[in-house]
Amino acid sequence: MILTFVEQAAGRPDRSSLEALTFARRLAAAQGVPLGAVLFGPAAEVAAAVLGAYGVVEAHLVEPAGLDAYAPAVWGRSVAQLVGASPPTVVLAAGTDRGQEVLAYAAAMLDAPMAANCIDVRPGEPFEVTRQRWGGSLLEKARLDGPVRLLTVAEHVTQPEEAAVPTTVSISRFTPTLSEADLRVRVIGRVAPEPGKVSLADARVVVGGGRGVGGAEAFSELEELAGLLHGAVGVSRVVTSAGWRPHSQQVGQTGTRIAPDIYIACGISGAIQHIVGCKAAKAILVINTDREAPIMSRAAYAVIGDLHTVVPAVSAEIRRRQAL
Repeated sequence: MILTFVEQAAGRPDRSSLEALTFARRLAAAQGVPLGAVLFGPAAEVAAAVLGAYGVVEAHLVEPAGLDAYAPAVWGRSVAQLVGASPPTVVLAAGTDRGQEVLAYAAAMLDAPMAANCIDVRPGEPFEVTRQRWGGSLLEKARLDGPVRLLTVAEHVTQPEEAAVPTTVSISRFTPTLSEADLRVRVIGRVAPEPGKVSLADARVVVGGGRGVGGAEAFSELEELAGLLHGAVGVSRVVTSAGWRPHSQQVGQTGTRIAPDIYIACGISGAIQHIVGCKAAKAILVINTDREAPIMSRAAYAVIGDLHTVVPAVSAEIRRRQAL
């Protein structure tokens, strides 16, 4: 079996996990083995019930007594013990912060090899993977030796696709053996997003701003455009470092990796760390006075001009057309 760690919220599997399941299903078909899943947290059973559309035949719901919130050592140990009970050939997760952390814990506890941010796998002996390094600027081929291999799938490389023939999901419950030490790090609270705000990770349109915006107050122009397009505002690292916008809006290697239909980059030069975060966008529109900015090489469209002239003009045209 290939076991996939599926992240979910309120009974809805995350997009990145659906990408990982699609990747895992193809690998399972190549190996001639079934596809399984492991889920944690409240509403896990609701999320598990929809995984048949992606070819999952067995879902394990982990139920550590009295712990519903995320705790990396608990989740990692749970995966490790589940693997020990019925060893799969491969354990997969999405290459999210949580997916990387849980599988790293599990790999350490199993003393098993792990490869992060994989984009391709050639099963067999040796088991060979191709993975992204240095923010995707380098591709590395690696071999994993061991009875169980753990790997994470690079985000936004695989499009989530449902299976041609849905399966019936068998649901089982698993209670791991834990210690107090496993609970030293855990989530104890959450800050809810503002009602009505579009999530940066899920937005189909992202309006990004960099140093060229000029200051915190000037982002009102980008917020207006994002609102008219039912999108979200994203920023470069220099913007968060200057304190103009919160880190939750940062697009990049150390921020959120986005995959919108269009990314409108305003006043952003395009450092490699930022490109890592936005390269999965279907199209990039750049608004910049510098025609030599590195991000221009990634642009499908570009407007050479002052963003403080261009962005309000675009917003005004959208409002005019909406009023017709």
